Amino acid sequence: MTLSELYNELAYVNHSREKRAYYAQLILNKPSLTELVIEILFMVDDARSPKAGWIAEFATKEDITIILPHLELFTTKMHTVYQDAALRPVSKICEELAISYFKIKNPQTRASLTKIQRERMVTSAFDWLITDQKVAVKAYSMTSLYYLGTEFNWIHEDLQRIMEENYMTSSAAYKARCKHITAWIKRDHKYKNS
Repeated sequence: MTLSELYNELAYVNHSREKRAYYAQLILNKPSLTELVIEILFMVDDARSPKAGWIAEFATKEDITIILPHLELFTTKMHTVYQDAALRPVSKICEELAISYFKIKNPQTRASLTKIQRERMVTSAFDWLITDQKVAVKAYSMTSLYYLGTEFNWIHEDLQRIMEENYMTSSAAYKARCKHITAWIKRDHKYKNS
């Protein structure tokens, strides 16, 4: 399948779980299409960018290794995404990568996700957290930053400060994620000091 063929095919993707899963399975069955999906995702002004993001997210959640050969492209361009519907899957992919790297300690993820790429994730996640984004993007960013903060010591302090500053004016979903992240940070701090 060529870029233009895949681009045309994305016209049939919608919000339904069935459609996203169907197209994600196409990618999983033919991993060489992942690079094309990512290219379309980074056509940031295009209406099909979010659709590419949805299937990239679904495929990544199903099999993290699908994104690993494309981490350089993904991490160097993820900060360019601005459409809400495309930014949510990009931030979710970052969360999946952080969990795979730090919590699951997936050997393939750990061998593929470089320090500079993790630093790019930190920068983007903080940008998404402090700018006017939907709560899902902020929640995924908080989780990513929590895990990244287990490597980069300064992150947890800055993350807690931002969560505290925004807590009173934020939604219930944001507050719930803040409580979870704060509890994780306190648990880790207590464990380190015992």
